Amino acid sequence: MKARNQFLLSGVAAIAMLGCAAPAMAQTAPADTADIDDSNTNEIIVTAQKREQNLQNVPISMEVVSGAKLAEFNTSDIKAVMNYTPNVFVQSTAGNDVIYIRGFGSPPANFAFDQSVSLYVDGIYAGRNRQAQAPFFDLARVEVLRGPQGALFGKNTAAGAVSVVSAGPTKDFEGAITGLYNFDHKGTDFSGYLSGPITDTLGARFAYKIVNQDGYIYNRATDHDDPEIKSQLLRLTLKWEPSDNFDYTAKVEYGKRTVIGGITVSSPLTSGQDPQTTRYLERSALGDEGNKNKSVMISGVGNLALGDFTLTSVTGYSWFKSKIVNGFDQTIPNGGGAFVPNSVYNAFPERFDQISQEIRILSPTGKTFEFIAGAYYDKSDYTLEQFQGFNIASLNYFGRIDSIFRQKAESWSVFGQATFNISDAFRAIGSLRYSHTKKDGDFASRLVYGPFALRPISSATGSISEGNVDPSVTLQYDIAPRIMVYATWGRGSKSGGFVSNTLGTRSATFTFEPEQSENFEAGIKSTLFDGKVVANVSAYHTKFKDLQVSVYQPATSSYLTGNAAAATSKGLEGSLSIFPIPNFDISASAAYSDIKYDDYPGAACLASQPLTCAPATNNLAGYPVAYSSKYTGSVTAHARFDLSSDLKFDITGVASARSKYFNSDNQSPIFGVQGGYAKLDLRVQLADQDDSWHVALVGKNLTNEKTIGSAFNLPAPITATPRAILYLEPTRNISVEAGIKF
Repeated sequence: MKARNQFLLSGVAAIAMLGCAAPAMAQTAPADTADIDDSNTNEIIVTAQKREQNLQNVPISMEVVSGAKLAEFNTSDIKAVMNYTPNVFVQSTAGNDVIYIRGFGSPPANFAFDQSVSLYVDGIYAGRNRQAQAPFFDLARVEVLRGPQGALFGKNTAAGAVSVVSAGPTKDFEGAITGLYNFDHKGTDFSGYLSGPITDTLGARFAYKIVNQDGYIYNRATDHDDPEIKSQLLRLTLKWEPSDNFDYTAKVEYGKRTVIGGITVSSPLTSGQDPQTTRYLERSALGDEGNKNKSVMISGVGNLALGDFTLTSVTGYSWFKSKIVNGFDQTIPNGGGAFVPNSVYNAFPERFDQISQEIRILSPTGKTFEFIAGAYYDKSDYTLEQFQGFNIASLNYFGRIDSIFRQKAESWSVFGQATFNISDAFRAIGSLRYSHTKKDGDFASRLVYGPFALRPISSATGSISEGNVDPSVTLQYDIAPRIMVYATWGRGSKSGGFVSNTLGTRSATFTFEPEQSENFEAGIKSTLFDGKVVANVSAYHTKFKDLQVSVYQPATSSYLTGNAAAATSKGLEGSLSIFPIPNFDISASAAYSDIKYDDYPGAACLASQPLTCAPATNNLAGYPVAYSSKYTGSVTAHARFDLSSDLKFDITGVASARSKYFNSDNQSPIFGVQGGYAKLDLRVQLADQDDSWHVALVGKNLTNEKTIGSAFNLPAPITATPRAILYLEPTRNISVEAGIKF
């Protein structure tokens, strides 16, 4: 197995290093979301620079995945995107799923972290995972931008940005209904949409997704397959176009997601990761394990033509309410099914709301001087409670400590980008953004019951007022028709914040500083042989200063949150897409990344360091950063066969792979390493030539790789039997799907 995975990964890398976008994966984008040039049917239109542009003309290392491609494999969240985007990793935990780009991201342990990789949904900033429950269905495309994007995207894009673009109303009436049954998860997934004109000037689109599926880990204590997922996602979009000079798109999304059970499994501390698909976890004093989340996102985007200029307004409102209850598998590794009683468990109720407003003006294109200028404002309130329960037999202790964290945040920024077309082939682009952030936070904990406080009872208050400047400069040159080279320098930033859920937090340790990034990047984008070959490659050097971290300390079962001094990531990203004959295409993309701490004084000790190590004198300079692989890559192949004038047969395969990486904070070389792996997804579909109906068989993770998103040590005396706790990602599952389109 290991040799096969290494061979596949090497093949992916060798092919893909010839070229950074993967347009084959986006070629099926609906016509209303991408303009198609008749001379180049593989052209992809994106809005990464706030304008509609051909992907091959954008001087950014980025990947685009079409909504159709994501729907083919029944995507429900951001995690599926990493199958198509090398150098992107989504960490799975019981708390927050976190996006890492080029090895940089904000750890999930501190819930109040702003993310270093920010998510934008139809232009609305969604910095918290649970804001984006509803958007991942009925999409036009997902754009993944690597490297700092602060100048145009703004908030907290020090490592990169992910822009989700939902499908909009169509000019003609159409609709679709799709139903899926998952044999392994023993449940259904229904989705569909209705779209078309209501009047001559008003169009609408209504989309829904309803999921009821069991999980992939059998819980012996409850006789239940964890995690069971029940979700209802709804979206209504209205587009009003009263004249050629004005249009306004209003959208409202509602998401309700219930998860019953968790994804933790026990594994030995003395050997490599050995994930099982069974667990034993009883109901804790805090209730049933799982997650309940409701979210609402409302947006309004208006465009007004002022002569040759365009004035754009983007208004947003986001709200969610959530409660997570966590427990950890009680099974004793290699214990023949024996288990220990619940020792530690927790719950995290959250409430959040945000309003935002952006105004920008775009100059006409095709001039010597072009520009974008604008201003942005948002305001948010966030409340996080923590219920921490302990049931420790060795200490004869049963108790609970609660804490509450509140934050009010307000930010504004002004930004601009200017393009000077020095000649038809040579362009110089400069961008600048100034952002000001103000945050006020407070934290307090209390002993609810128990003979004494097992963790310190404390309180804290803090206030932050800071300004950050994010500039970038890019030179872009067309060395031949459809062959472009670029070089860019840019800086990004992420605001400081507060320690939200670490018991014992006091005012002196409550606040951490903003982080900054600096990126040097050069690349080439080429479209050859009348669009039959698309090859891109980029090289980068990204350095972070005051990197925000939150690292688990087993000795105290708590997290050390603060700023690391510096870390550097450097590497290559590339892709090659080939369309050799009609109805067949193949694309490969891959990345090489080398990321290490340059300086990290006061760091928590790693498992590989001497027992005499102490955080007060420790420095991790030269050590790698966790959750980052040196090699990542994917290959996608699609073929269509016309069986008759009425029927066609499609087959699509996706192989994604990555080399080994540390998936525990303490980088244990024993229980904290995820070995290299390759996963294979396959879709086989029969449909009529007009796509009015289809039936398909869909297999995900067909090689049944048992991979771990995160791991940590649950030590004594917190538990009578120390063990590694692993967060197991989905195993193999096969579904049958049928749908109609009208």
